[in-house]
Amino acid sequence: MTTIVLDIGGTAIKSGLYKDGELSELREIPTEAKQGGEHVVNRIQNLIADYKNISAFQRIGISTAGQVNPLEGSIIYANENIPGYTGTQLKKIMEQEFQVPTAVENDVNAAAIGESVFGAGKDISNFVCLTYGTGVGGSIIVNGKLYSGSSFSAGEFGAIITHPEDRHIGQSMFSGCYEQYASTTALVRKAVAEDPSLTNGRAIFEQIDKPYIKQIVNRWIMEIVYGLTTIIHILNPACVILGGGVMEQTYVLEQIREKLYENLIPSFRGVKIHKAALGNRAGMLGAAVLEQRR
Repeated sequence: MTTIVLDIGGTAIKSGLYKDGELSELREIPTEAKQGGEHVVNRIQNLIADYKNISAFQRIGISTAGQVNPLEGSIIYANENIPGYTGTQLKKIMEQEFQVPTAVENDVNAAAIGESVFGAGKDISNFVCLTYGTGVGGSIIVNGKLYSGSSFSAGEFGAIITHPEDRHIGQSMFSGCYEQYASTTALVRKAVAEDPSLTNGRAIFEQIDKPYIKQIVNRWIMEIVYGLTTIIHILNPACVILGGGVMEQTYVLEQIREKLYENLIPSFRGVKIHKAALGNRAGMLGAAVLEQRR
């Protein structure tokens, strides 16, 4: 069976064909998210229709930004990165348009499923997966299955309050929260305040040997560690899988491992810290096998 898979992010929509554990005909287009949810849906439909062998696929699997009700295949909530996306009935729209079964899941959940089947979480029954980028996303795998919570939104680790002194609900529900300090966005914000040329993670790590930059990075790494310490003590996972482009930096993984264990109660120090193995294919691979992992 061939499944057409899509990974809808705020910046890009990735797509491909999945069959027998392999992805082929990979493509990527800009999301043009600021033009709104309806525009994004139109781009998805056009992207699918552009595959010449469209008649050959029997399913559609979608990994998408936003909180998702996977039973309905609808977007429960999406922030203003994609205006008007909240409430979109993706499953219904795609099934009406293409007449094939469609499965929809949150992007971090789909990535965790991908890592569980094909990547760093293979053969591990209980783990958590976090991605560090614009924000901090999370997912929980229990007994080999995705744990979704009572309203399909479990694993919102970015909302852990790590700095209550900065908590101002009237300004933002995420004020004082983990993702405001541990995301790649937070690292870049701190770095730019010191040096306006450090506008992305790559620029920062190219100059990591400069003492003031290393100090900024080390403080940011400790913000990551503080959140992980809480998550591990609550969930007691066998493994934590860390994703996002910044985790490709060897220094970051080494420092997280070094600093984390000394912050854990001794009985929790058996937890393994792995880098995500599938890169930007994780969401698509997870979307391909959603129905197998419910």
